[in-house]
Amino acid sequence: MSEMLVSLILVATSCAVPCALLGNYLVLRRMSLLADAISHAVLPGVAVGFLLTEQLSGWPVLLGAAFSGLFVTWAANWLGAMGRLAEDTSLGVAFTTLFALGVILMTYAARVWHADLDPGCVLYGQLELSALQQVQIGIWGWSVPLSVWETLLPVNVLVLAGVVLFWKELQLMAFDAEWAQTIGFPASKLLQGLLGLVALVCVAVFREVGSILVLALLVVPAATAWLLVRQLWAMVTGSVAIAVVGSVLGCWWAVRYNWNTAGSISAALGVLFAIAVLTSPRQGLIAQLIRRGQLRWRILCEDVLALFFRVEEAAAQGRLERATVRSVGLRRLVGLWSVAVLFYLRWQGQVSRERGEWRLTELGRRRARLVVRSHRLWETWLQRHFSLPLDHLHEVAERMEHYVTPDLQEEIARELGPTRDPHGREIPPQGSSPPTH
Repeated sequence: MSEMLVSLILVATSCAVPCALLGNYLVLRRMSLLADAISHAVLPGVAVGFLLTEQLSGWPVLLGAAFSGLFVTWAANWLGAMGRLAEDTSLGVAFTTLFALGVILMTYAARVWHADLDPGCVLYGQLELSALQQVQIGIWGWSVPLSVWETLLPVNVLVLAGVVLFWKELQLMAFDAEWAQTIGFPASKLLQGLLGLVALVCVAVFREVGSILVLALLVVPAATAWLLVRQLWAMVTGSVAIAVVGSVLGCWWAVRYNWNTAGSISAALGVLFAIAVLTSPRQGLIAQLIRRGQLRWRILCEDVLALFFRVEEAAAQGRLERATVRSVGLRRLVGLWSVAVLFYLRWQGQVSRERGEWRLTELGRRRARLVVRSHRLWETWLQRHFSLPLDHLHEVAERMEHYVTPDLQEEIARELGPTRDPHGREIPPQGSSPPTH
């Protein structure tokens, strides 16, 4: 691993960790747009700090730009209150105005003082230059990037200390700020402190990573972790790990393929987010496809069981000769999946096969009875409350029969009382005996 790559990774991870820590609370409070606003609104503070000190680093510039970041939240709230604008509208007006003002001031400073201020760095930063500026520390003469030692390391310590010391308070504010305000907890003051810390972090990493990567580091790791876990501590630690992995991967891409480092890190974080979208155990696309497949399979199995039950019922009433179903007839009714469904139900002990004919077992009959009972109860309830034509009832009830739980069945049965379905068929009681023939 080259020294340049190590320096890039050190600078990038030092920027990523504090952003990921604070980004969790912005994502949980649904304030991601505010993170975008702050990351852009600090530009006037940076420009004014340069006009006063002719330097782009140092704590005076950081504090001034942090004030600029807080000003955008105050301005957005004031515009919303005075102009009765929506929160996102007032915030968009405030931060775009401040961002434009910052670009104008930077352009003016670069022209008047002939300073080396490239407005393009506002977008993608100068990670490569920060990695080249080294400083020797310690008795062993370790060489680390100057920006890490002077600015990023103190910011990391400050953010980590704030999260640890105010863990419970931040948790309460993130999940139920209204209740916290009701019981007298100063949630608004803590929120202002959080936004001030966000502004400070944005300023600290702005020169290195630019406005695009600042927003990516604040939002993407936290959003990725939120897809994967639910506990706050796991989300916080997971977001930090994702930010570090994305930074390392992005720096490696930048060195390996000679790409822009900030853009590479943003792309790496996007790849990690896409993986989380696919693999999230609760909301991922793969998990959703599996759940939908399981649901469709359950519905198909219940449809087959209900068909067997109706065949037994028709045989008991003398409308059919046998209470069994042949494989050929079932394949004609259900389709190509009939063989797989039958062998699965046989493995489950719900159907049995004798001489090429299939019949329900007692276990399968109980399950089939619940499905048929649900279907006929739902048909009866719809007909009573909506007066639908008889030919409109079956299709709706056939879809709903798989979602009516036994408790809901009993509630509907108590409301309807002893009755038959709209077609005159008996609604089987929950514990009824099997049809006889």
